[in-house]
Amino acid sequence: MDDEAKWKKRFLLFMGARLVGLVTVAAGLAIALTDLVRPGGWPVVGGIIAVLGLIDMVGAPMMLKKKWKAEDEGR
Repeated sequence: MDDEAKWKKRFLLFMGARLVGLVTVAAGLAIALTDLVRPGGWPVVGGIIAVLGLIDMVGAPMMLKKKWKAEDEGR
């Protein structure tokens, strides 16, 4: 795999991880604040899902970067 293809793949994976986290946060907020799951919302479950989404949105890209840095140094 050439460098351009490798970096394109990494960029798409990095942005995908952030996007999944963002969608999870939005789903958590929707569960907490709307009648999506039950009437009146479900703040506890929605809050937990939103926090997990935030952790994913921040943590997953950091883990990917750390993994890729180790791979690049191992060459």
